[in-house]
Amino acid sequence: AVEDLFFFKNAKTVIKVGQARGAILLTLEQLNVIINEYTPLQVKQALTGYGRAEKSQIQAMTKNVLRLKEIPKPDDVADAIAVALCHLNSRKIRMLLNNQ
Repeated sequence: AVEDLFFFKNAKTVIKVGQARGAILLTLEQLNVIINEYTPLQVKQALTGYGRAEKSQIQAMTKNVLRLKEIPKPDDVADAIAVALCHLNSRKIRMLLNNQ
């Protein structure tokens, strides 16, 4: 699962992140890995119940859901975990719906 590229203020950052993301998606496609993409709003909604949650709320929920002693550092780690948790929740829902 990957987070959909959303918005950056710095144009150089957008280009670098876009290039890295493109290389990763190409590699996954070549390996026939199923790719699931989630928008930041979807990730926030899945983890906190509120699509406009602050980064600190995402970090706190990541810590709570995984029963960690501390918030994962650096911030990107908590973001990646949040995307993974969003995917797990989405997958569980799809499995439940398919079994009906």
